[in-house]
Amino acid sequence: MTRVPSTSLELAAIATLVGGTLRGDGTRRIAGVAPLDRASADDLAFVASSRYLAAMASTGAGALLVSPDLAEASGGPADRVIVTRPHEAILRVLGALTPPATPSFRGIHPAASVSPEASVAPDACVEAFAVVEAGAQVGSGAWVGPGCHLGPRSSVGAETRLVSHVTLYADCAIGARGLIHAGTRIGSDGFGFVSDAAGHHKIPHVGRVVVGDDVEFGANCTIDRGSIDDTVIGDGTKLDNLVHIGHNVRVGRRCLMAAGVVIAGSARLEDDVRVAGQAAIGGHLTVGRGATITAKAGVLKDVPAGATWSGFPARPHREELRRQGAAAKLPAVLRRLDGGGPSEGSDA
Repeated sequence: MTRVPSTSLELAAIATLVGGTLRGDGTRRIAGVAPLDRASADDLAFVASSRYLAAMASTGAGALLVSPDLAEASGGPADRVIVTRPHEAILRVLGALTPPATPSFRGIHPAASVSPEASVAPDACVEAFAVVEAGAQVGSGAWVGPGCHLGPRSSVGAETRLVSHVTLYADCAIGARGLIHAGTRIGSDGFGFVSDAAGHHKIPHVGRVVVGDDVEFGANCTIDRGSIDDTVIGDGTKLDNLVHIGHNVRVGRRCLMAAGVVIAGSARLEDDVRVAGQAAIGGHLTVGRGATITAKAGVLKDVPAGATWSGFPARPHREELRRQGAAAKLPAVLRRLDGGGPSEGSDA
């Protein structure tokens, strides 16, 4: 399966697409988007900051997408589209020049294994070496990539794509228009044991994972099923690669989690929470709506709605900055207490 080749657009069409103002030759054809230092004559590059004026002057791009304050900047291509928000505009251009991948066929590949008791929509695609077990459902327009495994009674919603080698355990469900990247596992047992003198005794996990619509999970994410409750991930939530969600976790709508985030069992993330890379949130905690957790933070207590927390243990961001500032001064303070006086370059 290959991505549809890029098309090309006239610069005038790009200006219309992004709601910008055209300067120069509107008939110039653009076939791609590239950084200033690697763009060629049929590429569009964008400049949103004066820091990049030197690179703009030497770029090989055929045309530029620029912010209004840089519209008259000297150097670089004369053909330009002026737009207030270049970063957002470039996303529209990328979408138009590179349409999303589509399957090369509809139906079930001869090398797939689909139970006669499964339900696969006629316009879905199930690729080679995929396994769809009894009671599983594949919705209209869904795309199950090679090597994927859909367990008993699992379901994949309409227009959702499982890229390759995605595992959906029994009784777990993904909503519509999702994108699940390679190697992600949804519905594995959570980490739960009862310990006594004889050892550690596994707690059976009989809950599900229920995933909403319009989600995206990166490669090699792991989403644990609930123990007696369900693990739930809300509509529009996006996970980067290598994110782990523990059992019974509830994630709200439109949340964002960067690579390496770990959410421990029974935690609650309300709508619109953002969690930066390698942060960890402890079990049975609540992160309030719209809160932000910064990179590598360790959350050990509830976070209020709208707050930004950082550090380990995590605390309000301004408080953590003050703590770091105070810690940086400690060596000079200790030298003074030892009778050495302020060292060269210290601010003591």
